[in-house]
Amino acid sequence: MSFSAHQVVDRVGALRSQINSIAGGRLVKIVAVTKTFPAEAMSAAYVAECDAVGENYAQELINKVSLVSPAELLPVHFIGHVQLNKVKRLMAVVDVWQTIDRPLLIETLATATDKGGIQGISRRSEVFIQVNATSETQKSGCALNEVEGLVALAARRGLSVVGLMTIGPSSGDAAETRRAFRSVAKLQNELGLAECSMGMSGDFQIAIEEGSTMVRIGSRLFGERPRSG
Repeated sequence: MSFSAHQVVDRVGALRSQINSIAGGRLVKIVAVTKTFPAEAMSAAYVAECDAVGENYAQELINKVSLVSPAELLPVHFIGHVQLNKVKRLMAVVDVWQTIDRPLLIETLATATDKGGIQGISRRSEVFIQVNATSETQKSGCALNEVEGLVALAARRGLSVVGLMTIGPSSGDAAETRRAFRSVAKLQNELGLAECSMGMSGDFQIAIEEGSTMVRIGSRLFGERPRSG
């Protein structure tokens, strides 16, 4: 491992100090992105008092959760592309779905929720609508002009829509990043949603300046990410 629980505690403390200096006292939650790291990363995030953990891959998440004590398991956010055939299996472990971006996925999640998900467990998971604010074809997410319709559909289907999520541009260009984040935060405010999940290890400062309420941080907390699979 490239981290210890003590190191993660120190790194989260430093990150929170930096976030507070940027946000001016406004609450910004930290989702510790534990994908490809061992299960110990989830436990370390708990000890460090992160707000949640984020995972991208269905089978990895299911396996990892089984290795973590329930007492040390933070709320689990699914932050990867959601395959329709994995929804039912994930329902028992996912608390927040951050990457809802199409009507069929909303319908699938709502139907699975109505049926109690896996093993008869009834969960009313929270959802974010993922926005592709940069129109990059290789990225998931809906267009800005599709967001309001998806929020309305999800609400009609009984899902709890709490916010919007976006990923910064692949270019890493600061001006382009700022424009993308600003457009999503503006829409989040117009729709009266509570959360705006924007910003990762490389661009969270800009995200917070533009109104992010939740950042998704991995390598800054756990070091270089192991290769998956």
